[in-house]
Formats: sequence, C-alpha cells, structure tokens
Amino acid sequence: MNIIKPYFIIESEVNGEQALKLIEKAGRTCYKSEDKATEGSAADFVRRIIKGKHESVIEHYSITVRVICDRGVTHEIVRHRLASYSQESTRYCNYSKDKYSNQITYIEPCFWDVNTEEGRKKYEIWKSVMEFTEKKYMELIENGATPQEARSVLPNSLKTELVMTMNLREWRHFFKLRTDAAAHPQIREIAVPMLKKFKEMIPVVFDDIEAEL
Repeated sequence: MNIIKPYFIIESEVNGEQALKLIEKAGRTCYKSEDKATEGSAADFVRRIIKGKHESVIEHYSITVRVICDRGVTHEIVRHRLASYSQESTRYCNYSKDKYSNQITYIEPCFWDVNTEEGRKKYEIWKSVMEFTEKKYMELIENGATPQEARSVLPNSLKTELVMTMNLREWRHFFKLRTDAAAHPQIREIAVPMLKKFKEMIPVVFDDIEAEL
C-alpha cells in the first residue's frame, strides 16, 4: 500500500502576457477598437472586461491541468460541465501489475491532526480500512476477477489522475466555488495552491479571487 499527498501539474505551456493579448484582440472586436490596442494595454482591457462582467471574452483562452487526488474529489470536479476530462480508469488499470508496483495508492486525508490522540486514532482507523480493501482487491484479482469487477471494493480515497481543460471563465468559476471556506477540505487542498499558481502565470484574470488554506 502506498499513501501520498495530492498534487497537480500544469500541462499547458502558459504565457500570461500572450494570453492577455489574445483576449484583448478578441474582445476589441466587439467594439471595433483594435486601433486602441497598445503595448501594455491588454492588462487594463482584461481588467475592465472582468469588472464589467463581460466574461465571455476570456473564454478564448484555456488551460489544461493534471490533478492527482482521490476519487471523491474528482466526483466534485467533474460537476463543472464546461470542461473536458480524461481520467485514470479503474475498469482497465490493474493495480496488481508491476507498473503500479503491485499495490494500491491512496491519498492521505487532510482532516486529522495526527499529533493529537483523537486525530491519530481516526487516521489509524482509516489506514486499516485502506489496507483491508487493498488486500481484498488483490484477492479478487488472484481469483480471476477482472479489474472492472474488483474495483467495486475500492474506496473514495483511491488515488486517481484527472486531466482537465477549462477556459479561463470556467477556471474562475471553479476557483470561486472550490476555494471557498465552505468547500470540502480535500478539494480546497488542491484548489487553493492551484489558484496561487494561476495568479503567478496569468496577470489580472484571477486577482479578485482570494483564498487561504
């Protein structure tokens, strides 16, 4: 059994300044104000577009991210409909094989403080269940079950990879929902640092969205 922390990888090659210029070029078509585009004008234009809630213009730029998290988190992510997804399939992935190190990988829960007796006890209960499900999954495979049959015993804590592509408008919607204090702790564990990275990559577009772990 393997236990890891969730993480993400930006798959797109992102040039923030070029993204703003593309959005400005598209947006100025609405007003036929292309002649007003100057060096450095894109940031101000996009800022005004967002402030005026004319966010359809920022749909012209998309970013692809690979998210490594548990399956429970992906159930929430894929509810964002204006996106494209490709996900690791438990129908076809046989975790008893060498390519998976003959073990199941789980995502470590972020809820419990293992430095406290209460938190440590909850974690140990969780860990024992993960060990049990791994054992039973392997037993099913050994007894001739296919991966799509054996997956029925796998829990939400199972590690999965999800490649997701969204335009910038949908990324804004995603971050507003999934970094909010009311969001599930495990999706915030991914979304908050991802928002920070997006702010570093692309100026202006995400500046008005604040979130802290």
